[in-house]
Amino acid sequence: MEYGFATLEVKAEGDDGRIEGYGSVFNSRDQGGDIVAPGAFRDSLAAMNAGGRSVKMLFQHDAARPIGVWDAVAEDERGLRVKGRFLTSVAAGREAWELVKAGALDGLSIGYRTLDADYTDAARVITKAELWEVSLVTFPMNEAARIDAVKAASMTERDMERLLTQDAGLSRSVARALMGGGFKAVTTTRDAGAGLSELAAHMRRSLEASR
Repeated sequence: MEYGFATLEVKAEGDDGRIEGYGSVFNSRDQGGDIVAPGAFRDSLAAMNAGGRSVKMLFQHDAARPIGVWDAVAEDERGLRVKGRFLTSVAAGREAWELVKAGALDGLSIGYRTLDADYTDAARVITKAELWEVSLVTFPMNEAARIDAVKAASMTERDMERLLTQDAGLSRSVARALMGGGFKAVTTTRDAGAGLSELAAHMRRSLEASR
């Protein structure tokens, strides 16, 4: 999962929890150094519509905290335009709605998987991406949570361990086993049972986030 943050374009309307804004702005370099090209989400949105699936509205990219529904997600000439409504009948949705109205929650961020991209000296230009969710967020994405081939190649061992423990939620022993010898090494560690449980839980969370 990768994340892209858009400076606030959120507008809360009325008292019924409606909200709209831009989850991504085309041809604008985000805080992670990526640029999304027009049309990047076209195929993904078409596939979701054909399959009867929807882009999820989450709080802070947490798959366990849906806060509403996006009724319309589409590309226009500026970017990825979203319109939806908070589910104020549930606590998480009601809390998010109050935070937005008060100005305490003021950003949108997309969760996606890059399928195709071009690289320049200054940025990665994403030309095709699979969109999973659009979250209401307080701050931009955690830069350490973004993993791609280019970034991983320049990461230090300490950076990788921090990512696996803090962002993926694995224990230090399991993280070090993965770094040193992959999945096979995890099964031979003293806490293999716990390690496998951690991996299974993390995989389950990732699958749930992609639905």
